[in-house]
Amino acid sequence: MADQKNFSFPDTLRYHTEHEWISIHPPHRVGISDFAQDQLGDLTYVELPEVGRRLARGEEFGALESTKSVSPLFCPARGVVTAVNEELAEDPGLPNADPYGRGWVIELKPDNTEELEDLMDALAYRQFIETAGH
Repeated sequence: MADQKNFSFPDTLRYHTEHEWISIHPPHRVGISDFAQDQLGDLTYVELPEVGRRLARGEEFGALESTKSVSPLFCPARGVVTAVNEELAEDPGLPNADPYGRGWVIELKPDNTEELEDLMDALAYRQFIETAGH
């Protein structure tokens, strides 16, 4: 079991129960949490959706392949994919090195930004990880 006290969870993000985050201010980038990248191990491939794809909250939109496993990515809010992080094709390990910066996965135009407030803030996400027995 990893020590959650070492993980970073920025307050400017909201977190989904599947360990994806979304920024609350535009551009609304989506990525995986510091905790998630640690659990996955070294990423070797990232499957990205097409720009323009409409996603439902909780819908699978891609996958992360690591030395340990393949894990689906889930959308934290309803909306349309407006951009994908093309750098991930050349450097799939960016979410390991910089999960909240250069390691973002997609940009989303949310259907309703108020829906983002239904997600966990940093404190609630930290508590979620601790109580989930991770």
